Amino acid sequence: MSKSCKTGLREKLFFNNNKKADKVVTDVEKPTPVIKVIAPEIKPNDNLKTKDKVDLDNVMEQSLETVEIPKPILSTEPIKKLKEKIIRTKETEAAKPQVKKRKRVDLSAQSLERNFITPVRAMSDFLLKPSDLESLPKTKRRSPYENEPPITVYWRKDVEAKALSIWGSRDNLQKELIKRDIERKKYQQNIFTVKRRLRDYRRELGKSMTIEADGGIMGRSGKVVLTAIVINGTNCLFKLFAWLYTGSHSMFSECIHSLADTINQLILAYGIHKSVQIADSYHPYGYTNMKYVASLISGVGIFCVGTGLSFYHGISGLVHPEPMDDFFWAYFILAGSLVSEGATWLVAFNSIRRGARDVNMSVRDYILRSQDPSVNVVLLEDFAAVVGVIVAGGCMGLSSLTNSSIPDSIGSLLVGCILGSVASFIIYTNVAALVGRSIPEENLDKINAELERDIMVRAIHDVKGIDMGSYLVRYKAELDFDGRELTRSYLDKQDLNELLEEARKLENIDQFEEFMLKHGENIVDMMGGEIDRIEMKLRKKHPEIRHCDLEIL
Repeated sequence: MSKSCKTGLREKLFFNNNKKADKVVTDVEKPTPVIKVIAPEIKPNDNLKTKDKVDLDNVMEQSLETVEIPKPILSTEPIKKLKEKIIRTKETEAAKPQVKKRKRVDLSAQSLERNFITPVRAMSDFLLKPSDLESLPKTKRRSPYENEPPITVYWRKDVEAKALSIWGSRDNLQKELIKRDIERKKYQQNIFTVKRRLRDYRRELGKSMTIEADGGIMGRSGKVVLTAIVINGTNCLFKLFAWLYTGSHSMFSECIHSLADTINQLILAYGIHKSVQIADSYHPYGYTNMKYVASLISGVGIFCVGTGLSFYHGISGLVHPEPMDDFFWAYFILAGSLVSEGATWLVAFNSIRRGARDVNMSVRDYILRSQDPSVNVVLLEDFAAVVGVIVAGGCMGLSSLTNSSIPDSIGSLLVGCILGSVASFIIYTNVAALVGRSIPEENLDKINAELERDIMVRAIHDVKGIDMGSYLVRYKAELDFDGRELTRSYLDKQDLNELLEEARKLENIDQFEEFMLKHGENIVDMMGGEIDRIEMKLRKKHPEIRHCDLEIL
């Protein structure tokens, strides 16, 4: 080989060996990514750098043989330690007790599985017999009625399952319910049968008809109305004969007035009789408002019939005057009517005064608030009758003196105005009562003060006291209950040593949750009992409260 060729070959070999050496040094100095992840504590070995460097001094004398590059040697001890650490971590996690995942409350979920159902409802809604219920699990719950023992209830899911097992399917059960409902409605159409059932029901409960004797047609208001019916009916007949005899327009107006009073008081008597009817499923709050309904109809009747006909005859007398007859007998009839109407007015006024004294109200407020609407109507009607008799007699006297029918026609118009004013007042007061008005502010403050003094109540909100009529009140309030006092009252009825031992035996979260659920349910039941106690206290202090609705914030 020539000298020039040898020189070129040496330069080429020197260049290639130098390039490989640089690459090896670079690879040795930088640990691979795998080593960094598995054993980050491994540091580059400085001895390895110097040992594995390629000696380039003798490269000119080397042949074309391949140069072997030594590979770095990695220690296995860090990997073993990492493996042992991972194994220990897994063993520690396996040794820890597995925590049961708690079931959270889902307020948006709807379910009837945990609902209770009473035996009566199980038999009516699911058509089960008492013998069918004997095999079902049952429990005792606090009664929703005051001074009543705990009631027996069943789980709704058990009752539904029993009903499906008896009837086969929900469709069959629904068909049977519809069939029985139709039969029940047909049965209720017989009013005499319904009355007999109500009478038997009262006898079973040991209730007599003293309710009707106290507040019915034979009560204080009823007697006033019956007296007014007899007197006004008699006056109507006498005034009718006087009008037929004299032809006086004022006498005709008085006759119409007495007739309207008699009819209206018959309506009032029906309203009083109906108002004492016992509450039923269709009218759970009773029929006390029937007094106001009857009084409202009476006021409308006075306005339409009495005022309308009085104005008609008065205007007719002015437009078409007619010769008058002798008013001699008419004066006697008017005098007798004045005495009888005045007597009825006195009876009604005495009843109003006694009623106002019983509820600690003035007579004026008692009349304006229409506390006893039936007697109120009688009082106002008789007052209008007395004033009307005086006006009619005076106008008839002027007609006799002037020998003109114009004063008599004007008297008819004046009587119509009196009737219209009284009717308007009756309509206004009864409409206000039917719509629902608040009880007097001082009475409401007394009830609120009594409620706020209870130890279980922190504050009351959204208070409403509605006058239901017939001296009855419906009271509603939202209560901020004192949870600490409620819990303390619950603990007073428990053995604290037993509770402490029970708490010490709790070993895990599941047992603790069961412990809290048990006593939490008992505390909620106790809250219902406390609400019943507060309602009874309010009714005892304020007997006028018929319905007391207390809600928890």
